[in-house]
Amino acid sequence: MAYRTDALFRDDAYLRTADAVVVAVNDRGGIILDRTIFYATSGGQPGDTGTLERADGSLIAVAATITGETKDDIIHVPPPEQAVPEVGEPVKLALNWQRRHLLMRMHTACHLLTVVCPFPITGASVSEDDSRIDFDIPDAGFTREDVTARLMELVRADHPVFVRPITDEELAANPGLVKSKNVRPPVGTGKIRLVCIGENASIDSQPCGGTHVKSTGEVGEIHIGKIEKKGRENRRFRIRFGPMPPA
Repeated sequence: MAYRTDALFRDDAYLRTADAVVVAVNDRGGIILDRTIFYATSGGQPGDTGTLERADGSLIAVAATITGETKDDIIHVPPPEQAVPEVGEPVKLALNWQRRHLLMRMHTACHLLTVVCPFPITGASVSEDDSRIDFDIPDAGFTREDVTARLMELVRADHPVFVRPITDEELAANPGLVKSKNVRPPVGTGKIRLVCIGENASIDSQPCGGTHVKSTGEVGEIHIGKIEKKGRENRRFRIRFGPMPPA
């Protein structure tokens, strides 16, 4: 059975705590709430971790957050052998904020990389310290130093990052908004979440359900750690935090 959880993070990625009510516990111990601040694994971004606090003050750890039958069916996964709450029980949610904020910064950095390298994306993975994007590029012609310099120009410009909804019809009329070669954004709901960078989306706009920071300056210092050849027309760019180490 699929449930629909109110995904508070879609409107405010900076919420660290919230109150919720347990609506179900599945046969594997997964906890479904009426609302959540926990992002569920999707689009290359891993799900959130944190805790659920019960009325008696005891804590239930959330080791992972995943989706069920739909993107709105969000399941909070506790560690094995841990007690789970009762249906109807109120709980207080608390994110592992330090980890989430790293993921928000890194996910935004990945969007900036797609601006610097405007080629079809064949794969991506976001993590707290080392993320990657695979591009369909016949001949890279890029250096780590050049790409890093262009990324940091976008970071230092401190462009605003914001979300606006568009319709299925608007997306169909602007197919270039979709940068992924293999994955299409879900349609049929009548509303698609577009993540935009720059005043009036002057830098970038693309469909994305992930969490991002409010401005590119919040990304902080980043660099390209490696550019790998993964096939005749496939290059993997690895993004890392901090300044580029000496060669």
